[in-house]
Amino acid sequence: MTTTRHDTDLVSVITEDHRAVERVFTELEAGDTGPERRKDLTDHVIAELVRHSVAEEQFMYPAARKHLPDGDAVADHEIAEHAEAERVMKDLEGRQPDDPRFEELLGKLITDVRHHVDEEETDLLPKLQAACSPEELRDLGEKVLRAKKIAPTRPHPAAPDRPPANLILAPGTAFVDKIRDALTRRET
Repeated sequence: MTTTRHDTDLVSVITEDHRAVERVFTELEAGDTGPERRKDLTDHVIAELVRHSVAEEQFMYPAARKHLPDGDAVADHEIAEHAEAERVMKDLEGRQPDDPRFEELLGKLITDVRHHVDEEETDLLPKLQAACSPEELRDLGEKVLRAKKIAPTRPHPAAPDRPPANLILAPGTAFVDKIRDALTRRET
């Protein structure tokens, strides 16, 4: 889900990620893929959601805490939603499409992520856009893009979700994830 646009401000980067995830969700919901493709799409969207979440937790939520009067409450709420989605992704990650819980978990993930995206796009992103200068938004967007390149690709529900611990541990976790992805030929 890398942004191909030249606009790298935070709002554009986050929104483009949301649209890319939605395209995968739409394909999954269409149901016209075989089990192998369905598993590959699910693995891909999990990897993208993890990268996206890690980058938000490293840069967007700290910006909310700094710039918004209710920033702590907003960031805490968003992080709690990430944690719930990450638990669902962890449970879904090891399952195959023929597993009876696969569709239930995938449906929950899609519903939860859509709710989260709606909240970010109608509340958090407009508030940050109003509170931050264009330069700050561009800097945050570029940081998010860089963070996604070195972020983990698998859910780690017990991993730290706030700086500085998440900034320190994420690259090492990502390295291990990428080795596991290569060895298992996981779609990321």
